[in-house]
Amino acid sequence: MDKLWLVVPCYNEEAVLPETSKRLYKIMADLIINKKIDPASKIAFVNDGSKDNTWQLIEKYHSNIDMFVGINLSRNKGHQNALLAGLTVARKHADMVITLDADLQDDINVIPEFVDKYYEGNDIVYGVRNNRDTDTGFKRNTAQGFYKFMKLLGVEIVNNHADYRLMSKRAIDGLLEYKEVNVFLRGIVPQIGFPSTVVEYKRAERLAGESKYPLKKMLAFAFDGITSFSVKPLRISLFLGLISFFVAIGIFVYSIVQLILGNTVSGWTSITISIWALGGLQLLMLGIVGEYIGKIYLESKHRPKFIIEEVLFKEF
Repeated sequence: MDKLWLVVPCYNEEAVLPETSKRLYKIMADLIINKKIDPASKIAFVNDGSKDNTWQLIEKYHSNIDMFVGINLSRNKGHQNALLAGLTVARKHADMVITLDADLQDDINVIPEFVDKYYEGNDIVYGVRNNRDTDTGFKRNTAQGFYKFMKLLGVEIVNNHADYRLMSKRAIDGLLEYKEVNVFLRGIVPQIGFPSTVVEYKRAERLAGESKYPLKKMLAFAFDGITSFSVKPLRISLFLGLISFFVAIGIFVYSIVQLILGNTVSGWTSITISIWALGGLQLLMLGIVGEYIGKIYLESKHRPKFIIEEVLFKEF
């Protein structure tokens, strides 16, 4: 039997942790009873700089039950880096790791199926939503558009998959070979290779509290994913620049012809529209180029993605 670790990033999750810890413990206990995982398996809560009593709850669970592990980051570093911190600690002790969110919107009842797929020889098992009935129409359409747009830009990504996945030890070792500061795990993990499969599940409503991904953060996350894995936006800007150049030549030729023919054209409206259109296009393209330059700047500093302040861990 192999050791399984559950890695659960937490940011201000005191409202959901009591129920989450209870449900996850039951799932793990059942797997141990059924001899699917080693009794030394763990549930690791990663505290991502929470401002509420999240860490105090994690400390309490750890002191009462050896199965619970606490990983406390020195400050808030974001969901992706919190996941990476948990994986970094877990790989030292686990044979396989499942990452999932603390709100348990991802169906934990499919965890045994994840484990079965692992024993069948899969290093990566993706949790994939089979529907989006719980989403609003806006979120459903924007999410589907995001996956389609990413694939259009040439990014390898699994449809309707967030960060609910199982990874073997060697898959995590492969993941940690990627050194970039701008972490987008949904794009990185498919690049690792190794045998993989999917497990479908139905996403539930959040247990309690508020979503940690409002529209602003979702858009920023999507833009990070696009600019981290594709240079096509830069090529699009080049293409639009060429189009603007040829349109300008056409307007120049047209103006010369009209001048020779002696036609007077006031042209105030067309000139105003052209100035605003070209000015807006240039600013947009400069913004895209600036985003890539900003990423290069951040990567060149080689700053740590996270700093672990404390780890609460007990061996059996």
